[in-house]
Amino acid sequence: MQAIRNETNADRPARTGWLQKANIQKRLFLLIAIAPAFGGYLLFTLYPNLMSVYYSLLNWNGISEAKFVGLDNYATMIRDKYVWRALGHNLFYMITVPVCVILISLLLAYLLTNKGYKGTKLFKVLFFFPNVLSTVVVALLWAFVYDGSFGLLNATLGLFGIDMGGYYWLGDTRTALAAIVPPFVWAGVGLYVVIFMNAMITIPRSLYESAVMEGAGHMTRLFRITIPLISPIIRVSALFLVLGSLKSFDKVLILTNGGPSGSTDVIGLYMFNLAFGSEAHNYGYASAIGMFLFVVLIAAKLLVDKFMPNQAYEY
Repeated sequence: MQAIRNETNADRPARTGWLQKANIQKRLFLLIAIAPAFGGYLLFTLYPNLMSVYYSLLNWNGISEAKFVGLDNYATMIRDKYVWRALGHNLFYMITVPVCVILISLLLAYLLTNKGYKGTKLFKVLFFFPNVLSTVVVALLWAFVYDGSFGLLNATLGLFGIDMGGYYWLGDTRTALAAIVPPFVWAGVGLYVVIFMNAMITIPRSLYESAVMEGAGHMTRLFRITIPLISPIIRVSALFLVLGSLKSFDKVLILTNGGPSGSTDVIGLYMFNLAFGSEAHNYGYASAIGMFLFVVLIAAKLLVDKFMPNQAYEY
């Protein structure tokens, strides 16, 4: 017995050393696996953001010698009425675009999932098609829709006896801001229809059958069963849409470039034009506006967390 005990104790250090070697190999493999992605994050995300903080303290056009000005750029930004005008437009898109996209996507996803329409897979492809198109193509399509001479919108209104007289929807300060919303909604609905449909499919059919036996209609089933059970998916979708509406400026750049008279300008576009526009470049001031946009994004995320808490419903 003593010999067996001694042999077991002798094998224990070898087994412990093998486990330690295996752990080291595992950690080394994980380090090698995440190194490219982590290196890309440091190089293309973290480093530029940190440099933007530094640039925001400079008076610099990107070519001449930079001059340190401290917080002067932020003081100028607070007094800049165009920044606050652009922020107001961002807030308008932040409210209208997510609400429209989520409501339309929920309705379409529910109908396709629960009404038993034929060709549901084809509808999913058709709804998702705008997401395949590039931003430039989407913006140019809607520029054609809004065109005053041969635009689809004016032609459609003409079929109902409404003569717009060559009215250009993107060229009037009264309609340009609202006219930007449909391109955002049209380009975003398809993706969230697919997401919500995949979430609704996981809901047990027995819940709907029980609700039907109790006399519940489609609207009751939608708001009492479907929406509560997929609320975590809706919350994440709302967060992405809110942050995307605040950051996005590419469609506005192509459709109106902030015009007419700045009526569609947004913070991202205003910052872009300051840094890369045809006028005098001001990278320092543009970086300060970028830091302000970063703070707005954090505030928007906190608002979403406050008004849409992460609640999980069980069935």
